[in-house]
Formats: sequence, C-alpha cells, structure tokens
Amino acid sequence: MELLVLTEKLAETRGALLAQKRILEDIIDDLTAAAPGKRLGRQEFFLRHSVTIDEQIRNLKDKAKELEDRQKEKVSEVLTARRFKEGLDKLREEAKKQFFEKQEKLEQKELDEGATATFARKSLQSGKKRQQEQSKIVNLCQIR
Repeated sequence: MELLVLTEKLAETRGALLAQKRILEDIIDDLTAAAPGKRLGRQEFFLRHSVTIDEQIRNLKDKAKELEDRQKEKVSEVLTARRFKEGLDKLREEAKKQFFEKQEKLEQKELDEGATATFARKSLQSGKKRQQEQSKIVNLCQIR
C-alpha cells in the first residue's frame, strides 16, 4: 500500500513540475512575442519573480528525487519479501513432501509387520496341525 501511495505522490509531483516548467516556457514565449515597449516591463516583472519560480521548480525536483528514492526502497522491500515468501513456500512444500514420504514408510512398515505376523500365526497353526497329525499317526502305529 505504501508503494502505491508513493507512486501516486511521485506522479503528482512530476505533474506539478511539468506544469511549472510549462508555465515558465509560456511566459518566456509571451515575452519573446511581445512588442519591445511592453516587453521591458514584463521582463522586469518576470525577472523579479523568476527566483521564486526557480525555487519552486528546484523544490519539486528535490521532492521528486526523494520520492523516487523511497519508491526504489519500497520496491526493493517488496521484492525481498516476495523472495522470502517463495523460499518459505518451497520449505513448506519440502516439509510436506518429507512428511508424506515418512507416513508412507510407516504405513508400509505396519503392513509388512502385519503380513509377517499373519504368516507366523499361520505357520504356527500349520505346525501344530502337523504335529497333531504326526501324533495321531504315531498313536495309530502303536495301536496296530
């Protein structure tokens, strides 16, 4: 917002500066076109007031320069903030990516552990069944 206000003030100052210069040029053109008898009185009046006009123009130039410098500073601040924000966005995305990768690994580990437990349970059950069958066979053989 400050940058916009500075830019508006700079535009106004430049406009005022151009207007003062144009007024000065118009007065000089009028003096040049005036008849020699009338010109002398007007030139005297112009010369008395030209110091004031020159001072106004100088002040407007100084103000424009100051506003331009402040505008450059604000643009620099905006660019720095934008780069910082982009850096934070990249870091946020990287952290998010790492989080999801870690979650995937944890889920895969849980699935693997579940599969291993299921396999072990089935192996134990089938081992017990074999052992029971072998016991039955041994009992049958002993009975005969």
